Amino acid sequence: MNNLKNAKWIMDKNFFGIKPIDYPDRNYEMKNKNIPTGDENFLNHHMLVRKKFIINETNVKNTVINITADDYYKLYINGFFVTQGPAPAYHFHYNYNTIPIGDYLVDGENVIAVHVYYQGLFNRVWNSGDYRQGLIANIVLDDKIILETDSSWKINICKAWGYHNIIGYRTQFMENIDARLLPALWKNIDYDDNDWDNAFVNIYDDHILYPQKTPNLSVYTIKPKTIEEIEPGHLFIDVGQEIVGQVKLMAQGESGGRIEVRCGEELLEEKVVRYKMRCNCDYQQYWTLSGNIDNVEFYDYIAFRYFEIIAPNNSVDVNSIKVEIRHAPMDDENYTVKSSNVVLDGVFDICKNGVKYGSQEGYLDCPSREKGQYLGDATITAHSQMLLSGDSKMYKKMLYNFAYSTRGCKGMLCVAPSSRICECADYSCQYPEQILTYYQYTGDIETVKELFPIVVGIEKWFDKHAGDDGLVNNIYEKSNLVDWPKNLRDDYDFDENSPIGDCVHSVMNAFYYGMKRDINRIREILAIPIKNNLKSLRESFIKAFYNPETKLFVDSVNSSHSSLHANVLPLYYGITPEESISETVQLIREKRLSCGVYMAYFVLKALSRVGEYKLMYNLLVSEDEHSWGNMIKEGATTCFEVWGLEQKWNTSLCHAWASTPIIVLLEDLAGVKPAVPGWKDVKFEPHFPEELKDFELKIKVPTGHIKVILNNGKGIINIELNNK
Repeated sequence: MNNLKNAKWIMDKNFFGIKPIDYPDRNYEMKNKNIPTGDENFLNHHMLVRKKFIINETNVKNTVINITADDYYKLYINGFFVTQGPAPAYHFHYNYNTIPIGDYLVDGENVIAVHVYYQGLFNRVWNSGDYRQGLIANIVLDDKIILETDSSWKINICKAWGYHNIIGYRTQFMENIDARLLPALWKNIDYDDNDWDNAFVNIYDDHILYPQKTPNLSVYTIKPKTIEEIEPGHLFIDVGQEIVGQVKLMAQGESGGRIEVRCGEELLEEKVVRYKMRCNCDYQQYWTLSGNIDNVEFYDYIAFRYFEIIAPNNSVDVNSIKVEIRHAPMDDENYTVKSSNVVLDGVFDICKNGVKYGSQEGYLDCPSREKGQYLGDATITAHSQMLLSGDSKMYKKMLYNFAYSTRGCKGMLCVAPSSRICECADYSCQYPEQILTYYQYTGDIETVKELFPIVVGIEKWFDKHAGDDGLVNNIYEKSNLVDWPKNLRDDYDFDENSPIGDCVHSVMNAFYYGMKRDINRIREILAIPIKNNLKSLRESFIKAFYNPETKLFVDSVNSSHSSLHANVLPLYYGITPEESISETVQLIREKRLSCGVYMAYFVLKALSRVGEYKLMYNLLVSEDEHSWGNMIKEGATTCFEVWGLEQKWNTSLCHAWASTPIIVLLEDLAGVKPAVPGWKDVKFEPHFPEELKDFELKIKVPTGHIKVILNNGKGIINIELNNK
């Protein structure tokens, strides 16, 4: 249902008449591969919007606003911040938000103010650069529309944001803001907007609007842990841990005076912030003072822990220095782990923090360098976030985001929504498993039915690459990730260059087998006849890759090398012959986590599948070079992109795809899973090692809270499922 069907889409008239670009479009991507941005005339575009209105009602509590913008909005009513959004989406299934606003309204005159941002870059963040820009909204009181966007709304194309440094993978602009060009107090009701332009109505707008499936972000302000003066006008601030958001402060100084803000995830030396970060982000921003009292608020978000403020003497009010935090709604009280193993507790903490700050309006690979939602990452991050939040809405939205990406390729894209065509065959094969995980925790069979045609489309796309033996080959259109980064592939013996070489390799075919298996399971759930002959495909896999002398799988049909990856996935998917399981476990025992944090999910889950819980736990609490314990030793407060700072040239220090321990602790160590879909019953099979004497886990699920306690190694004291 579109609650905005009668409102008008208003915009900067300079965008009118430019033909929009439809994403995802493979032909456009191929034709314009070397074009890094959109039209320079529309980059980093900030539009301020205002509308005064009168309410003649004493009871305004039952008032909501329906609102969306392209690319993004921040909403204020009577000078107060209300919310921001929408979640990124393709224009043909675009999100709008419905937000209660009664608490911000008064009987009489009110003002709505909206800061609309169009980035214009061609990247993984938004579907920007497509020349769709503007805002649409209405306000509804007791089911009666009392205000809606039209040409009477006032707009100001604000030039305070200069064209400044672009960071990451052309991800965002660093902000160089001149407060002299920013209309002071423009959000307030008594601001005079008579010299602003009237909004332009775009009667040809082609957004197709749907209610957003998820709640808007949690946005709140905290004080930093420490603020220290290095010298007059130079401050060093430590938030206390990595967060995602922005710096906020108040300053007053001579007009034209400039404040420099340097942010970073780590330090170069004591009280010196590494603002030119290892993840290819240069977090150096400026605010030019107006001469009046300036509230310094940057618009876009960054990932950081430390920051320095370098300012004209005494211009910054030290007591006003704060940070604004943003993330998908997650209550810290919903999830805790306390045990007799300090490493285990620390691992849980950095992983839940990574999930918390990596979950924005989507499941981001990282909230710094890329800000993209990757399909393979979601196998881990979406699962972890659903367990931590007790809410499946974001997971469901993610499934539909990728379903819509099949407009660009029936085999599914690996980043969505996005203005880029990014593809990874390994990731597409995991989509059916993600649907099954969602179904197991929600029992939402209607969503499974709706997405089944998408699954069939993926299956057909891959089947066309299968040979007579059923194994897939020559998937030139998509990359084969195997693992990331390349130096953590355990010398996997296959050339992953693009285009991919003509060779049948094991990791791709293990994922293909797993996809076929999971599609069979979906068909079974939906009472659809099974089509895939898994027995025949398994026999072909074993014939192609199994070395009977070593009882291990090799990397490809042209290789004799047996990597960790080539053996973990067959164990995970149930391909490994029964008589060879012990050899595979021994290989894992020897190689340990000689892989990336992404593949570690399959390592630990494969060990759990064959009952090797002691080894699984050992790897979970290890402090090896390749371990979560090593992240902690290197100062992590959120889980890293890799096991250590120097293991990748552009390492992100907040990367939620490393959050496997969240899943393993609940499902495999504590052994808590839904016995039937949707938490109608609980299956409980704990597998605590002898050395773990005390363990307490509290976690939220859709029907309440689960609490698991191990006391002095004597077993479970209780498990509580508080059904709502």
